[in-house]
Amino acid sequence: MVIILFMVIQVYWFYFDHQTLIDAGITIQGVPDLNIIYTTAGRLIAMITIAIFVLITQNPNQYLIVLLLSILREGQETFIDPLFPYANAGPPLIDFGMHVIIVALQVWAFIIVYRIARQENKIVTSS
Repeated sequence: MVIILFMVIQVYWFYFDHQTLIDAGITIQGVPDLNIIYTTAGRLIAMITIAIFVLITQNPNQYLIVLLLSILREGQETFIDPLFPYANAGPPLIDFGMHVIIVALQVWAFIIVYRIARQENKIVTSS
C-alpha cells in the first residue's frame, strides 16, 4: 500500500502539480517535456492498477511481479537520483542511503512473498 501511495502522489504531481516538478528542478519548456511527464504518469497509473489488482486477488505469485517491478524501478533510482539530484533534494549521500533502505525493504518483502508463493504452489501441486 505504501508503494501505491507514493506512486499516486507522483501521478498527481505529473498531471496536476507541475509547480512541484519545477521546484524540484525539472524544466517544463514545451510539448516534448510534457510528453515525457505525461508518459511517466501513464506508466505509473499502469503500475498502480496492477498493484491494486494484485492486492484484491491476494495472489502471491502476481505480487512477486509487482515487487520485482518496484525493485527494478527503485534500484535504478538508487543510482540516478544521487547522480542527477533534484533541486530541492537533500545531500546525494543521504538520498542514496534512503534508496538503499527502500530497495532493501522491497527485496526483503520479495523474499517473504516468494517463500509464501512457493509453499502455496507446493500445496496446490500435491493436491
